[in-house]
Amino acid sequence: MAEAATDKTQKKKRKKHNLLLDWLLYVALRGFVAFLSLFSVERNLKTAAFFGRLLWKHYHRGRKRALDNLRASYPDKDENWYIQTGRRSFEHIAMLAVDVLYTPKLVRKDNWRQYSFFTTAEHAKWLMKEGKGMLMVTGHYANFEIMGYMLGLFGFNVYSIARPLDNPFISRYLYGVRQNAGQKIIDKKGATAMIDDLIKSGATLCFIADQDAGRKGIFVDFFGRKASTYKSIALLAMQHNIPIGVGYSRRVDNRFYFQIGVNRIIMPDEWKEKEDPLLWITQEYTSAIENFVRQDPTQYWWLHRRWKHRPKDEQLDA
Repeated sequence: MAEAATDKTQKKKRKKHNLLLDWLLYVALRGFVAFLSLFSVERNLKTAAFFGRLLWKHYHRGRKRALDNLRASYPDKDENWYIQTGRRSFEHIAMLAVDVLYTPKLVRKDNWRQYSFFTTAEHAKWLMKEGKGMLMVTGHYANFEIMGYMLGLFGFNVYSIARPLDNPFISRYLYGVRQNAGQKIIDKKGATAMIDDLIKSGATLCFIADQDAGRKGIFVDFFGRKASTYKSIALLAMQHNIPIGVGYSRRVDNRFYFQIGVNRIIMPDEWKEKEDPLLWITQEYTSAIENFVRQDPTQYWWLHRRWKHRPKDEQLDA
């Protein structure tokens, strides 16, 4: 049965996309972007928030998942809080699309203070400047894309690991938008062969670190529940003896204006004496992500299937 399931999965992966449809969708996107450029970023953010509320209203499966995650993560809150927080979360997801498109149009070296301010990021900056290699992680929270953009803008040797979109035309376009200021992006599929050399060269590698890692992940606590988390980040840090920074970007009000910070730096000396450094490191950066999410939970992607896979002992109990 397992082999049959694997074969089905591989067939799905090999299935080709309709390139004509992909191209038409790309053309539609470019037309939509051109239309958006007729309006100010603040006006478009308000429009995006409206579409986020529509998504909350009509995307029933996503709304249910978000509410279930919020109820389990904040058991002391009432139903009205869950609804308000979930709806606002959907608004932030829609607003991120506007952020991604407008960031290279607006943010430059001479005006970045109009759109952002940094807190508790000085130590991480100097570690990256040293050029000894570093890992930076974040979660699906607010405008997580602007951090990589800002680092590229100021010339840091930074690479972001990302999964390409299924539509190759849109994927190339969005990669180009993100790379406009010098941000370097590596496709997740081919990253393994390059990562060791990049770290040895002193680069900083950036990861989204709050994705469900499946049955083979390591389970750590996240909002009071076990969550499957990728082992690769901790393994890379241990193998190369390099620090891990945990960063975030938080939107201020409904504006195109962000607080950017690093709320935890995990240094190699901290895990040397730990009984299980792999588990300890993974728990440390996951807890740091939880800490910045708790500062404003409305900006987290609660529709995310973060707790999809369960530990074996929970499955046996069930």
